[in-house]
Amino acid sequence: MLGFLIRLLPFWVREPLLIVVGSVFGARIMYLAVRDGEWVPAGIGTVFLVFTAVRVHTVVKALRERRNPSPPAAEDGTAAQAAAQTQPAARPQPQAAPEPRPVPAAQEKEPNAWGQAFAAVAVFAAIAAAAWLGPELMPSDGDSAAQPASCASGESEELPGVYAKTPQPVTGGELCKALNRSDLAQLLGTPAETATVASGTSNTAPLTDGKVAQPEAEVQFDTYTVNVSATYNELSVAQYVKLMKFGEETDVRTLTVLGRPAVLSSDHTMKIEINLGGGSSGGPVEQGPLARTLTVAFDGKDRGGYYDITVWSESGTLPDDSALLGIAEKVLPALPPRTV
Repeated sequence: MLGFLIRLLPFWVREPLLIVVGSVFGARIMYLAVRDGEWVPAGIGTVFLVFTAVRVHTVVKALRERRNPSPPAAEDGTAAQAAAQTQPAARPQPQAAPEPRPVPAAQEKEPNAWGQAFAAVAVFAAIAAAAWLGPELMPSDGDSAAQPASCASGESEELPGVYAKTPQPVTGGELCKALNRSDLAQLLGTPAETATVASGTSNTAPLTDGKVAQPEAEVQFDTYTVNVSATYNELSVAQYVKLMKFGEETDVRTLTVLGRPAVLSSDHTMKIEINLGGGSSGGPVEQGPLARTLTVAFDGKDRGGYYDITVWSESGTLPDDSALLGIAEKVLPALPPRTV
């Protein structure tokens, strides 16, 4: 079918088309054959180039014939002249009034062969260039998916009643906007990564019967996951450090961050498997990867309440503590101060 359609094209369109297609495909196949060291593609590319050379020869021959047309055969003219010499001379007839010569019809202008050839070559050269360079110039699927995740507006979120009783608490949306910074990946030591998930929720602390506000936000990367939460209770960081002695937290280190008491600790996350299908409710609670947490008091006087900044990864690797300190120094000042 394709060959039939090509044969329907005019000569000065069909031949340049075949030349362009043959040269582009032949050169491309030969390049790939030389690069990969394959003989079969080299043979195919040679066939394309030979086919192109034949078409070029055909076009050159047609152009030469168009420039230098062969003289018409003189056989008919010679016979007519000989017949005129053998016939006796006719008597002169009285000349009639000359009739007006018919005006020759305007000859239809033939299309310019060079123009057709140039237009065909230009069009199909552009198509070949687009097919050749398209994958390199067009953005890939990875590029289109590299847009960083954004936080939800949170305007329609209904806050629990305890938030109305808490002095100026932050919401999950505010925590998410403060945490989802453009330089967060750089602070974690993975500047080439972009956030894949960013979310914030305005929850209450567990085991408090909904009486303690605890909003949180989480930003996920390919390597690390960062979680920030604010717990609005009366527990100070100093009291929290004393409780750690009875827990399983390891590598505990007290310090000061932004003029506030703070503590660094490590603990394992929990892995919960939920079965969304019928039957059992899911698997048992398992121990997840190790996480590193920086706990910072709301204010310098440590009058109760604190922020938790936690980082972990599925592989179990953790960034340096300096990454947590850098995140705290960037994120916490962006949050509204708490009034007691």
